[in-house]
Amino acid sequence: MRKLLLVIDYQNDFVDGSLGFEGAEKLEPIIIERIEEYEKHNGEVIFTLDTHQDDYMETVEGKNLPIPHCIEGTDGHEIYGAIRPYSRHHLRIKKDTFGSKDLVEYLTYNQFDYVELVGLVANICVLSNAILVKSVLPNAEIVVNSKACDSNDKEMMEKGYDILKNLHIKVI
Repeated sequence: MRKLLLVIDYQNDFVDGSLGFEGAEKLEPIIIERIEEYEKHNGEVIFTLDTHQDDYMETVEGKNLPIPHCIEGTDGHEIYGAIRPYSRHHLRIKKDTFGSKDLVEYLTYNQFDYVELVGLVANICVLSNAILVKSVLPNAEIVVNSKACDSNDKEMMEKGYDILKNLHIKVI
């Protein structure tokens, strides 16, 4: 069975930077535990990085969320804390929007039986990428680990989890 752990956007700006929120830092030991588990059992680990440029405020996202974040080349773009060294040993996929078209392409040519998603923000990028993974790997077991995900908007997070369950994506 081929297993994949997707660490979604666990970056400085989402933990303690421009879009950071209380509690996001508490995911760090849980995510490290998941990474080490996959490494121990020969699973694959991929990190996504929300990646924007200096023209962020002119983009559609910038007009709807006018808070510059994850600008490439800044500290806010980097993987957070003690997780950063792990990311150096695994594929890192930059994405300029919520879901990753490069992740879709990678999964098209690299099939997995089980995919677990962890990271930030649960009701935006985790949700978007979980749906994309389900679209590319319709017969794989897709799991969102709610203990390793969070959001500044708990109500929207729970609504997002309900949507995922309705799409046959497990929320554990």
